[in-house]
Amino acid sequence: MSIKAEQLEWRRNKVQELASQGYNQSEISRILQISQPTINRDLSYLRQQAKTNIKRYIDERLPEEYEKCLVGLTAITKEAWNTAANTEDKREKIQALSLAKECYSMKLDLLTNASVVDDAIRYVSQKSKSKEELNSSSSDNEHNKEESSEPDYEEDKDQLEEEQEEQSGEITINQVF
Repeated sequence: MSIKAEQLEWRRNKVQELASQGYNQSEISRILQISQPTINRDLSYLRQQAKTNIKRYIDERLPEEYEKCLVGLTAITKEAWNTAANTEDKREKIQALSLAKECYSMKLDLLTNASVVDDAIRYVSQKSKSKEELNSSSSDNEHNKEESSEPDYEEDKDQLEEEQEEQSGEITINQVF
């Protein structure tokens, strides 16, 4: 990771830390001695990253965790029934049956809430598709509007270049001595 990328990451972490502590943009700008448009872009970038992380979690992790819960509850239920069937101790039998009942209740909750999981996945998929369509048609207009309304700071140019490198997955290193 280049020094500029490390500095950018450090600054964004500080911006996020200060924002989470309740500081507004002008206060963060003053504390870090960075222009307000830069703070605004950092916060926008952090919001976008949060959306991406939530989408990834809903698309990838949530269905997997959901399935693991169902499989685990099925295994526990089976073991509870085996224990209840193979024990002579009344207390142990009642505890095993109680555990089986609790597993059934938890599975029912998960299965009846499956529509919530499906809805969340569908919602995120639809949102990302509509955002992609919107971004592809209006990103040029917004980009031009942003450039014309903000002063042309050198740090802002560097940040935009770094963001573009991050998004494209390519890192170019300009060595100027």
